[in-house]
Amino acid sequence: MTAAPRPFTIEFSAAPETGREPVLDWINDDLTPFQRRSIGLAMSEILEVNGINICDTEYGKNLGGGLFEFRLRHGADDIAAMFTTRRPDAKDKEPILLRIYCHAYGDKIVLLLAGYDKGADPSKKHENKEIQLARKRLTEFKLRRQRVQRHRRPRRARKTSP
Repeated sequence: MTAAPRPFTIEFSAAPETGREPVLDWINDDLTPFQRRSIGLAMSEILEVNGINICDTEYGKNLGGGLFEFRLRHGADDIAAMFTTRRPDAKDKEPILLRIYCHAYGDKIVLLLAGYDKGADPSKKHENKEIQLARKRLTEFKLRRQRVQRHRRPRRARKTSP
């Protein structure tokens, strides 16, 4: 049995110099297995289904300028119980408080720009630092897209005089 197609597609922002994907690196390198499982399930069951519309729920907040925050306060088993037919395990009850900063563009694509564990560092200073990093990456992304689009436009033929 295959899963139903999701209305939104998730992309990881890549650094142009290295091709590395900072949000994916953060998920793989810095999060615990429980956090990775939780954020993976949340991206699949919440973000890919609702996209920027999560801003109308407890899972999101519009930050303006094309940036929105994906908020995760529930573990994988709670998410599974709320959004799937699976029953939660009693063992997955550790607290979780993760943030991913996103941008929606094109035909329902959600670009992941930055993320952090707010539970590990809940300070406003750290939050602002992560938002600024996401805004910087978003600006760089938009500039790259503009350059690519300019090069794809067909040039008009010049009229020559007889």
